[in-house]
Amino acid sequence: MLLNIVIIAIPALICITIHELAHGFAAYRLGDNTAKDMGRLTLNPIKHIDIVGLIMILVAGFGWAKPVPVNMQNFKHPKWHMAVTAIAGPLSNILLAVLLLFIFMLLPAPYGGLNALDGVYFSAAPNLLAMVFSRMALLSIVLSFFNMLPIPPLDGSKVLFSLLPTKYYNKILQYERFGMILVIALLFSSRFLNFDFFSTIIIEPAFKLLIWISIFFHNLLG
Repeated sequence: MLLNIVIIAIPALICITIHELAHGFAAYRLGDNTAKDMGRLTLNPIKHIDIVGLIMILVAGFGWAKPVPVNMQNFKHPKWHMAVTAIAGPLSNILLAVLLLFIFMLLPAPYGGLNALDGVYFSAAPNLLAMVFSRMALLSIVLSFFNMLPIPPLDGSKVLFSLLPTKYYNKILQYERFGMILVIALLFSSRFLNFDFFSTIIIEPAFKLLIWISIFFHNLLG
């Protein structure tokens, strides 16, 4: 149980905390103080924890945080600034993964480097440090890819919908809460269809990107 917390829960909490903080900070810089006033511009994960999401992290290894409150009416350009605020979360996760992998490649073997990373997600890691670093980086990329799906209320939908005329944009926002039904259905698609949506569309591309970034840094530093 303690090992699961170290290699799953703690990295997940760090990833979702960075994600939500990025949303709040982007909104703050664009003129909305809502997140700041509610104490959400912080790296303290307790401020961002959603109880059900935390339980899912411990049970399934993937969960969510409380969404950072954003009042888009405080933006000078509501649609576009909302899109920037939305994309800030996934972008922060990619940057976190890049930073983690850069540090990991700097570590001497067997604690870091490409050999330590090789096969770490699908087999036993050579050491705990390799496991934590690699899985935190992978989880951060997975979180980014997942949130960029163009399905409301995920971040990708806010970026995509910003291209719509305002009257359609506002109408779609009224129904975005129903999008979670589709998200949940897609996550459990492998149980009903001969297609694992989550693995095929998110996990596999995320792992390929993780390997590509690692090889890039390995060649750069080698």
